[in-house]
Amino acid sequence: MNESRLLDLPEHGPMDTEQIKRMIPHRYPFLLVDRILDWSFEPDRVIRAVKNVTVNEPFFQGHFPDNPVMPGVLIIEAMAQAAGVLGCLHSDGAPGGGLYYLAKIEEARFTRIVVPGDQLLMTVRELKRKRGMGFFEGVAEVDGQRAASCKLVCAGR
Repeated sequence: MNESRLLDLPEHGPMDTEQIKRMIPHRYPFLLVDRILDWSFEPDRVIRAVKNVTVNEPFFQGHFPDNPVMPGVLIIEAMAQAAGVLGCLHSDGAPGGGLYYLAKIEEARFTRIVVPGDQLLMTVRELKRKRGMGFFEGVAEVDGQRAASCKLVCAGR
């Protein structure tokens, strides 16, 4: 039986915040995925997710107060959280989804700043799985312009 049916999840999207919280353990203020637009497993395992960047994000108080910019590490973390949702979905949406830890970041590039009012569209693709590790590539865009990209390795537990 498909566990995602037990969690009352749609077949391919969209998914709201409450449904996302059933898949990964992150909570405010560290839940950085607001919505899953869609996902697929064929021909590739890929997920598209959204982070709405608002001026009241707690990190903007210190980064930078007079010129708020979303920290690059949080953009990477948002992509890693989307990868965690994809991993859980691929495991048939097992309740709680297990835990995936970010183990490695490679080839991180930041090409556009992300500011309040932006909508970060993230596309994360699973490249392979090997010995409990998931290998992913992610791209984050704002208004069709690449803001960041990286390769991620996540360790399942």
